[in-house]
Formats: sequence, structure tokens, C-alpha cells
Amino acid sequence: MELTRENIRAMIYIYYYDFYFRRGLTQQQCIDQLTSILVMKLHLKLSTVYHWFSEFNRGRSMLTDEVKAGRPKSVVVPQNIEAVRKLIMHDRHVTYPEIEATLGISMTSINSILHDQIAVKKNCSRWIPHNLTKEQKDVRVEWCNKMFKKYNRGDSKAVYNIYTGDESWIYAYDPETKQQSTVWVFQNEPNPTKVTRAKSTLKQMAACFFGINGHVATVPLENRKTVNSDWYTTICLPEVFQQIRKTNQRRRIILHHDNVSCHTSRETTLFLEGQNVELTGHPPYSPDLAPNDFYLFPNIKNKLRGQRFSTAEDAVHAFKQHVMEVPQAEWQKCFKNWFTRMQKCIDHQGEYFEKQ
Repeated sequence: MELTRENIRAMIYIYYYDFYFRRGLTQQQCIDQLTSILVMKLHLKLSTVYHWFSEFNRGRSMLTDEVKAGRPKSVVVPQNIEAVRKLIMHDRHVTYPEIEATLGISMTSINSILHDQIAVKKNCSRWIPHNLTKEQKDVRVEWCNKMFKKYNRGDSKAVYNIYTGDESWIYAYDPETKQQSTVWVFQNEPNPTKVTRAKSTLKQMAACFFGINGHVATVPLENRKTVNSDWYTTICLPEVFQQIRKTNQRRRIILHHDNVSCHTSRETTLFLEGQNVELTGHPPYSPDLAPNDFYLFPNIKNKLRGQRFSTAEDAVHAFKQHVMEVPQAEWQKCFKNWFTRMQKCIDHQGEYFEKQ
């Protein structure tokens, strides 16, 4: 016959009463006797014998399980759900421990409220170039619509006459990104470490111009001077236009650049008028609509990361070499993506439309 839990407890009680009260054994002697009889002969767990000896020794006589209070009431109730919602609305950085301290509910309940009831998740803030005003968003949309109309959404042959350019710092040393530093590690090997390095103080500004058919010119700014209208109109743009006209003297030139002061100054405007160059314009605070910013500079600079150059001039030379190696298909893909971005800008009503 299989013994029930009550049968086992009764046996322990009988032996306990017999040894402890009738025979007058000490507590340790009682336990030794119980162990030799019940554990060794009946194969009961020693922990079970110890537990019930202690229970009987403290005065318990009931052999059945004690009535339990039951499962605690859930705290995932409308009042707590609304309280958590208000805490988040008040402080978007509020943490689990802060919610627990304020409301006095468990982490498990907080997790259930956050994810199952009000369906929130914690994301890092997205970096954007500028907090755009309504007017600035409208200007972005207006410019995109104008470009679509003028160049038939990028399908017009006139796109082949557009040349875009911008300036950026090229560093003699630019550290790798965290992603670029990843390496394969075997199971028993320690995790790799790397000393944090800052960008080199050796740097040189360079302007880079290209069209749908490829790179036109990369013009370094000598002696690390500030980019100004004089350099832009006497050194930079003349070299760019010279390279363009080498291939076709009659080619129409449509220039795209952003709205920094040296690009929009009176001196630059008069120079471009004298060169019979047409401008596309560019909406303010819109690096996401500038091919140099969303394509060329990020891609080429990533290839230079982690390399050390003895001079800034060497870094600019390496930059130019990488630019020259970009295949024509990639330049065409860049221009196609440019017009795709214009549509995204329109769809988002002028707001920034990608992660930065």
C-alpha cells in the first residue's frame, strides 16, 4: 500500500512521542533513532524527518496541510496602470526602481504593466541635425517638389548636368567605430580590449565635387585656413569647372551646394553668374538631402578610420584615392537615392526621415 503524506507524518509522530516522552530520550537521541528507523529502513528523506520533528516539537499536532492564504491579489489593476502611465508622462527617463519605490509594487508587476498593458518600450533618443520649425519643414517640401518637377523625379537628362559638392575635415587619424573593432573570439579566449583614442589634431579641410558619372575634383584647403568666399571662388570652383569642361566645353553646369556663408555670399553669386552656372538651391538644415553628407563623406571616411597618416596632406591624398575608386554604378545609385530621399521628405511633411 502506498503511504500518503498524512501516513508518513503519523509514523514520524508515533516514533517522536514514543522516544521523547515515554522513553525520555534527549532531542539528539530521538533524531538519531528516527533517522535509523525512518530514513534508513523506510527510505524517507532526512529533511522530511527533521522538518516534522521540529513541527511536533513546537507543539503542532495536525497532520494535514495548513490552510494557505491563497494566491495574492494581482496589483495589475487600472489604478496602478494609470499611475505608471502618469509617471512616464511626467518623466520619460523614469526607471524600474523609481516606479517600485513610488507605487510599492513588484518588478514583475511593473514589467507586466509597461509591456502588456500600456505597451511602451525604452528607446535611445534619435539625434537630428536641427529642431525644424514649421516654416523650415515647408521649405524642405517645397524644394523637393521643385526638384521633382524640374528633373522629372530624377529621370530627366538634365540630371547629368548636376554637380554637387561640399567641404569636410579629413583627419590624419580617425579611430575605428565600435562596430569596426569587432573580431572573432574563440570560446576559451579573453575578450579583446582596445585603448580609447581621440581624433588626430592633424587635419585638413577638403572640398569634394561629383556628378552622376563620377568624381570631378577634390580640392584641399591649404594651411588649414577657414573656408571663405575668396578661396571658394578663386581656387575651389575654378578647378571644379575646369575639370568639368575638359570633357565637354558646351556642357551646361548645374551646381548644388548647401547654404553656408561662403556658398551664398555676394562674391560667390557674382562669380557663378559670370560663369553662367545655374544653381539648384538647397533647403536649410538639410544634410539628409545633400549627397556629400548622406553618401560620400560617411562612406569614404569609414574606409580611412583606424589608419594613421603622418600628415594631413597624406590623409587627403588617401581620401581622394578612395573616391577615385568608386565605380560609376555607385555614383548613379547615389543620385537615384537622392531623389528617393526627396520623396521621403515629402512623405514625412518636411520632417527628418531617418536615424542619425
